Amino acid sequence: MRKITVALLSGAYLCLALTIALLLWRAGAGWGAGVAALVGGLGLAFSLHGMIGRGLDQGALRSDIAGVREAHLLLAGQLEQIQQRLTTLNETVHDETVRRSDELTSEVRMLEHLVQRMSDSLDERLSAPLSGGVHHHRESQATALLQTVREALAENRVDLYLQPVVSLPQRRTVFYESFSRLRDDTGRVMMPAEYLAVAEPEGLVSAIDNLLLFRCVQIVRRLAKQDRKVGIFCNISLGSLRDESFFPQFLEFLSENKDMAGGLIFELGQSAFEQRGSVEARNMAKLADIGFRFSLDKVHNVDLDFQDLARADVKFVKISAETLLGEMVEMDGRLAMRSLKDIQAADYASMTRRYGVEVIAEKVEAERQVVDVLELDIAYGQGHLFGEPRAIREAVLAEAPAPAEFTNRVLRRRAAGW
Repeated sequence: MRKITVALLSGAYLCLALTIALLLWRAGAGWGAGVAALVGGLGLAFSLHGMIGRGLDQGALRSDIAGVREAHLLLAGQLEQIQQRLTTLNETVHDETVRRSDELTSEVRMLEHLVQRMSDSLDERLSAPLSGGVHHHRESQATALLQTVREALAENRVDLYLQPVVSLPQRRTVFYESFSRLRDDTGRVMMPAEYLAVAEPEGLVSAIDNLLLFRCVQIVRRLAKQDRKVGIFCNISLGSLRDESFFPQFLEFLSENKDMAGGLIFELGQSAFEQRGSVEARNMAKLADIGFRFSLDKVHNVDLDFQDLARADVKFVKISAETLLGEMVEMDGRLAMRSLKDIQAADYASMTRRYGVEVIAEKVEAERQVVDVLELDIAYGQGHLFGEPRAIREAVLAEAPAPAEFTNRVLRRRAAGW
């Protein structure tokens, strides 16, 4: 652009000098005057051109300096923004590190307490005065059980099995029921009936329930971070609810992980729910206050106190397909419920929904049962027909909190007293 400007100015100067020289020649001044005027005009023109060129150079320089200053200010602003982002990121990483460290410390402390309680319970039971043979036999059984439990815990051999709960009739998985299982050092899965037969006489059932419940919730927390849209039923015993030492710590742990409330549903059997005392009811209310819900399984009587269920924040009841279909009787040309003769069978699920309770037909084994259950307007089903319980991937278990190295450290500190 500047070169074009210089060329135009030079042309203009030349034309001006020629015009002046031509005018002098025509006025009779002669060729000498015309040439002199031409030369003088060119000299003057080039002088003016030099002045204008310097002015243009200075203007361009000022423009360049202004551009550099503007770019500098822009760069300084961007650097300041980057510095602020780095500071924010550093604070976020630090806060997250501190939070995770606090969580892990809390979990290890609770785990240490649970293991200590189990050890103390065993010591107390073994100190009871019995005959030598019986005492020795009981000590051997209890010690073997305790050794199996502590090794399973230390080596992450507490597995979580999940069975799908599906919507009907779509059969889309919307929940899972969880089952905790122990594996011995050979990899063999120990069913609850196997080790509870020894644990119950020794008073260890509550301690094992607490350990398995805590471990289950730890793993469920990991799963919830991957898919918060799927709820998981997790069994909780009356012993855990009334344990004055365990429950306050467990409640504190859940209070720090309220994000699980939408996806974790605590489940009790109908008999356990009906036998709950004031302590258990109060502790259930504390869990409900921070957002957790409840479910009843092993329902043997469909004539439930739904007002009591609503007060206790029970949102689901699981009734076996066999029980549901066995309740259906024909009366006066219509299907009614045997235990609720004033209610038509097709209205039972609608009635429970008025109290905020959904019915889940469990132990569904055959397609014919699905057809009959749908006639009752049941919205959910569970059973081997929809999927058997399966162990979750080892990779997920490995990523769950309280890894083996921390657990081993806790157990080694207690080993001398076992």
